[in-house]
Amino acid sequence: MNKVRLGRTGLMVSALGFGGIPIQRLTTAEAVAVVRASLDAGINLLDTAHGYSSSEERIGLAIQGRREGLVIATKAPSTDPQQFREQVELSFRRLQVERIDLLQFHGVSSPEKYAAVLAPGGPLAIARELQAAGRIGHIGVTSHNLGVALQMARDNHFETLMFPFNFITREPLDELIPLCRQNDIGFIAMKPVGGGLLWDIEVALKWLRQTPGIVPLVGMQSLEELVQNLAAIQGPAELTADELALIAQRRDELGTRFCRACDYCQPCPQGIAISSVLRIQSFFRRMPADRFYSAGTAASIATAETCIECGECESRCPYDLPIREMLKEQTAWYRQMEATRS
Repeated sequence: MNKVRLGRTGLMVSALGFGGIPIQRLTTAEAVAVVRASLDAGINLLDTAHGYSSSEERIGLAIQGRREGLVIATKAPSTDPQQFREQVELSFRRLQVERIDLLQFHGVSSPEKYAAVLAPGGPLAIARELQAAGRIGHIGVTSHNLGVALQMARDNHFETLMFPFNFITREPLDELIPLCRQNDIGFIAMKPVGGGLLWDIEVALKWLRQTPGIVPLVGMQSLEELVQNLAAIQGPAELTADELALIAQRRDELGTRFCRACDYCQPCPQGIAISSVLRIQSFFRRMPADRFYSAGTAASIATAETCIECGECESRCPYDLPIREMLKEQTAWYRQMEATRS
């Protein structure tokens, strides 16, 4: 598989990275098999996080005896110094490694969290300490907020930046990706298939290949998905007329009316998990039926139906989404699917 230089880290990583979210849904044996098949195919960038339940442990099992040449990336979310240190130490144990190649601050999507990461004696200081000791190779950050991401790219504290990027969420093309190139920050494309929203996976990955030097990170939970993703990354890069037409069609269908999961709409006075409800159809396409129709999903929908339409969420949404209307649409869709199932 072709390799991409990950900014000033100097790391040469596979043109397709393995995202560790979906393997939470598998058995341990299934998860290990998918990770090892990805390694066999030439993928050497494996990304996970402290918050992905069993993902770190399963990747740790899968890489036993195969550590050499791999780039192991994980994330820690806390801004409390002691808790951050504990989260990182737990990642070492779960992954069964002595060195994490890329440690990322997870979900830095507000100015307040960014400031907390940079605070004296805070998470960045701890990460630098671990880096000086040789336990961490490189330090990166992930974000869902464009304004914050742009500020972090300008400040240039981090060697990599992970941000949503796909043929619907194209905003990074304007300024963020050029800024990362200018500062030699490795750009990792989060949600290259829109978190499941863009089900034309091969077309979505081919579209990303039109922007050289970035690394798409794709969650995979089956050998079939792996094969499909490899075909998109290793096949012809040029988009065909039919594929361009399909992209245009999807853009027309979705427009800008979809949730990016930045959660700037929160907190909701009714306790509605807004981004989860707005992306319910994406979850349906990615989850096994028994997981999708769980008590947790049902509770989220029931809470969404208590919306008092105060509009606070819409006043905070950076994308000006009609959240109240969209909540009604998604809860109605879920109830219809639930009735069909029963």
